[in-house]
Amino acid sequence: MKPTISAITVTFNVANLLPGLIDSLRTQTDRDFEWIVVDGNSTDGTVELIKSAGDVVTHWISEPDFGIYDAMNKALQMATGEYYLVLGADDRLNPDAIAQYRNHARQSDADIITALISRNGIIEKRKPCWPWLYAHHAYVSEHSVGSLIRRSLHKKFGFYSRRYSIGADLLFLKKVCSSPETKLIQADFVAGTFGFSGTSREDRAGAICDYFRGQLETEKHKYFQIILFIAKVLKNARSMIKATRSGR
Repeated sequence: MKPTISAITVTFNVANLLPGLIDSLRTQTDRDFEWIVVDGNSTDGTVELIKSAGDVVTHWISEPDFGIYDAMNKALQMATGEYYLVLGADDRLNPDAIAQYRNHARQSDADIITALISRNGIIEKRKPCWPWLYAHHAYVSEHSVGSLIRRSLHKKFGFYSRRYSIGADLLFLKKVCSSPETKLIQADFVAGTFGFSGTSREDRAGAICDYFRGQLETEKHKYFQIILFIAKVLKNARSMIKATRSGR
């Protein structure tokens, strides 16, 4: 029996980005999936776009939430697939992505299948297996687009933490992937394009702090993580100051 797949997307005022994601889902060679969209009460036309995509949207809601991961947890509770795939409004799937993910899940029965992704035109896979340095990217290419995740893992490891505004995916994936009971495989296909307009790119200071918190919570050598944190702050200082001055 072939594994079932849910795609989940959380949105808030992304009417300028969502059409591209909708098109990439419409062009899938395997259309046997459900798409759950949880919107944070958008006012820019996002809801109207979701309504117009009834041929690919299975379930959707639009209501206030407590951030990205609160909305993501809502989507997971609505989903019915054995596996799920996170997609941001600015992400794009290649036409054979769902088919490829399903095929690898069926053949391997893995808990997480991580694929290659395109980022700024460069094909990327997971980093060397040094979680102390690369965090969750030592296991997966990316949380969104690049990872098909068995939904039942949340029963054992919990849902995405609302204590993290940006980095709850890091915390969840590190806990899951570092468990000896978790079966993870690297699939040799490009799932799609990872978008760069999300919160983690716009709020570099917040992303770096959440990354640091997640590493402190999951790594033994705390002082080394402090050194890495300082290095990242210095490396990104100019862009963080520029963002502050521009009002972001």
